[in-house]
Amino acid sequence: MENHLKNLRAEKGWSQSDLAEQLDVSRQTVNSLERGKYDPSLPLAFKIARVFALPIEEIFVEEAEDKK
Repeated sequence: MENHLKNLRAEKGWSQSDLAEQLDVSRQTVNSLERGKYDPSLPLAFKIARVFALPIEEIFVEEAEDKK
């Protein structure tokens, strides 16, 4: 799953640690999310959406079928 977390975080001027603190996860988790190495649980995805005040669909996008 692809996401726009890195860009959204940068727009806010937040470090990975800043975002991790707001989400109550480790900085490494934020790094893994941004790199697409980890897909969030549904509760975490909702928490991320609340932090950025955006619908989940504007943050996370499915990979194109040909990329799988």
